[in-house]
Amino acid sequence: MRRRYNLAYLILGGVVALGLTLLMIDVDAQARVAFVSQRDGNPEIYVVNIDGKNLRRLTNNPAVEWDPSWAPGGKHIVFSSKRDRNSEIYVMDADGKNPRRLTINRRNDWHPSWSPDGEWIAFASDREGNFEIYLIDTNGKNQQRLTNNRRSDWHPSWSPDGERIAFASDRDGNFEIYVMEADGENPQRLTNNPRDDWHPSWSPDGEWIAFASEMDGNFEIYMMEADGENPQRLTNNPRSDWHPSWSPDGERIAFASDRDGNFEIYIIDTDGNNPQRLTKHPDDDTDPAWFDPTFSVAPASKKISIWGWLKQDVQ
Repeated sequence: MRRRYNLAYLILGGVVALGLTLLMIDVDAQARVAFVSQRDGNPEIYVVNIDGKNLRRLTNNPAVEWDPSWAPGGKHIVFSSKRDRNSEIYVMDADGKNPRRLTINRRNDWHPSWSPDGEWIAFASDREGNFEIYLIDTNGKNQQRLTNNRRSDWHPSWSPDGERIAFASDRDGNFEIYVMEADGENPQRLTNNPRDDWHPSWSPDGEWIAFASEMDGNFEIYMMEADGENPQRLTNNPRSDWHPSWSPDGERIAFASDRDGNFEIYIIDTDGNNPQRLTKHPDDDTDPAWFDPTFSVAPASKKISIWGWLKQDVQ
């Protein structure tokens, strides 16, 4: 009998410990979308829970701030800012505190994207004449140029395994989606149509790339297999839909659309169904970036979310 009680106490203790651990890991375990809004006069970075509640302004500067990208683990956000006149790359804590400048250049640095291992930030810069894709580490050092082309390369997006970077380029005439290895080698063109394709975004499993395209007249959200095959149109609206961002569980996509007059953040399922409007304000909301702590695996020294780990590992 004592052994049974001991086993019961052990099981109960384990359950309680797990519950306390989950609370300690992420008290504010809410899926969130960072985005850009002009609701307070000029473009700033905001964050809102995925249910549309708990809206918070993260930046407060008279200059333009845009292009938010979450660090793995969700502790920091990298973004573009013109607070020092030209556009530079900055990073701040996820609550908006402790902003610091990573790039220092007289030209413009845009579209930062954090690597999955948390060590690098890819971005676009015209520091050498035209826009190319560069890398820096999270201290703003060890700059590396990845592309070298006479035309513009923009919107870098890392594959989940960190081995490839998708980007938009007009090197073959109009803007198309390309992919290259993370060191800039072996660039390959994924889309091929006479209209522009922008804003590539990898699915969490690395199998798909969402992007914005005007191949059917106006900008809509599409997705294709990571090799460029099997393109699928997800939205169908006479206004513009762009800036797709996958949910960490791979089930939904956030995007910006002016279908209701001004740009707002919307969410759809990956089959294009169940559209939902996340923000509602007379000023524009754009550039969504989705973060969900329950699916976040942080670098080794950081906390991880147990439920996300279990759900991803148990097949």
